[in-house]
Amino acid sequence: MSEDEGSTGGESTLTVLLALASNVLVGVLKLVAGLLTGSSAMLAEAAHSVADTTTEVFLVTALRRSGRRPDRSHPFGYGKERFFWAMIAAVSVFVTGAAYSIIEGIRTIVEHPRDPAEEQYAWVAYGVLLLSFLIEGTSWQQAVRQVWREKRELRLSLVRYLRLSDDPTVKSVLFEDSAALVGLVFAALGVGLHQLTGSSVWDGVASIMIGLLLVFVAYALGRTNKNLLIGRSAEPRVLRAVFDHLADAPEVDTVVDLQSMLTGTDSVLLCARVDFVDTLTAADLERACVRLDDELHDRFPDLDQVFIEPVPRTDPDMRAAVLERYGTLLATWQREHDAR
Repeated sequence: MSEDEGSTGGESTLTVLLALASNVLVGVLKLVAGLLTGSSAMLAEAAHSVADTTTEVFLVTALRRSGRRPDRSHPFGYGKERFFWAMIAAVSVFVTGAAYSIIEGIRTIVEHPRDPAEEQYAWVAYGVLLLSFLIEGTSWQQAVRQVWREKRELRLSLVRYLRLSDDPTVKSVLFEDSAALVGLVFAALGVGLHQLTGSSVWDGVASIMIGLLLVFVAYALGRTNKNLLIGRSAEPRVLRAVFDHLADAPEVDTVVDLQSMLTGTDSVLLCARVDFVDTLTAADLERACVRLDDELHDRFPDLDQVFIEPVPRTDPDMRAAVLERYGTLLATWQREHDAR
């Protein structure tokens, strides 16, 4: 692990632990307020915090277990454990938070309960919501700072960074804390409209809105982690740079195929199939492969494993497989490289 990767891992741990502490504290406050007021929106927010707390526990587990070194049974390491536990965290958001919030909201609307305590203790709900917003906001700012720094270093837009990021822990915290702040606004509106109209229907509607918000977050995180678990390719910009580096080598005639897979956060497995110049001897070929391997590792620190395989570019089965996977993309890259 490079120094930059270690720094990123430490910051991810700080982000997750800060979110965990925040969710435990505000969860207790919301539960007390929910029990005092009987507000379904406040109880939904308490369930929201329980879901987020459970999520942070899974993310801490992900950070600890994914850092284990490769061994005989897992020669490429345990990096994908971070993706697995992040997927479990997404499921917990849906089961623990979203399901309860929606069911509680529907129950409140159907039963339409009227309890004078809800108006009597409304100030408790407002106070807890304000304090929760401040605490959750602190955790959210830490996640935003890390995301903003990393996207700036990678020179990506925010949307592209969130789509391509291979660190599900930070993305999970950012999404959850953003949803937490929006959920607090929904809860405040529900409590306020209930107090103004005397109808608990608004409280139930707010609870359902919080549940639907959590459904969206769970879906977004689950979709991201599904792609990472299946084995997503490295960023296209990195693959193009690797292609150009190999194509520039004097021993290389043509880069026939490039395959990559994320094996963890900041960890990529690369397989390059290359048609080398025919005049190379076996010793020349071995030295070229070793040199290119070293150069790729130095230039691209995220390349954890590099495999370079000599192949003839005229092999029909290989050409068919590459065309099926990439279409004419690699051929286009080769033409653009030759034209420079």
